[in-house]
Amino acid sequence: MLRTQFEEELNKLHNQFYSMGTEVSAQVNKAVRAFVSHDRDLAEEVIEADQEVNEQETKLETKSLEMIALQQPVSHDLRTIITVLKASSDLERMGDHAVSIAKATINLKGEERIRVVEEDISLMGERVKSIVDAALNAYIQGDADRAREIASWDATVNQMYGEIQNKTLDAMEANKETITTGKDYLMTIMYLERIGDYAKNLCEWIVYLKTGKIVEL
Repeated sequence: MLRTQFEEELNKLHNQFYSMGTEVSAQVNKAVRAFVSHDRDLAEEVIEADQEVNEQETKLETKSLEMIALQQPVSHDLRTIITVLKASSDLERMGDHAVSIAKATINLKGEERIRVVEEDISLMGERVKSIVDAALNAYIQGDADRAREIASWDATVNQMYGEIQNKTLDAMEANKETITTGKDYLMTIMYLERIGDYAKNLCEWIVYLKTGKIVEL
């Protein structure tokens, strides 16, 4: 009976984590959309919704520590709980970076824009979101091989980061009016690059969950 109850609690923990992940993914998507479409209302939405993400992380952390203390799980069960505990912290940081992008949107008031760079940032945002979503699906499926494959996609994010950075710096040099905007572009792509890194961390936790080994992907 106790085992069944414990498994139900583990299942709930999985579902709560996935729910937090989908919320964070939506936050990243909204933040990038707000940034490239100059939508300050949408940016405000992202900032306001961050409290919900933080609360979800706190609940997951409390529940995870409670299960470790009360149930004293071993082996795979313990790894499951540790994975949720650690990976939810990575999700929370992704949410923080989405908020930073939203704040950059609000900062840009009538500044000179660089359209080609904004198009590239939009593509980079889509790429990052696809990695986050794929990592969450690999988590639900418990697929370590898929997680390894997804982690390798982060290289394209890093490449995009370098290309957009160069394009932005060139534009700033060519037109001094774009310097203020350019700084926000550079910060935004840095936040996106970090979200990609956290998604890669999530893949590493999936491998740990399945194999018991902490690896760097």
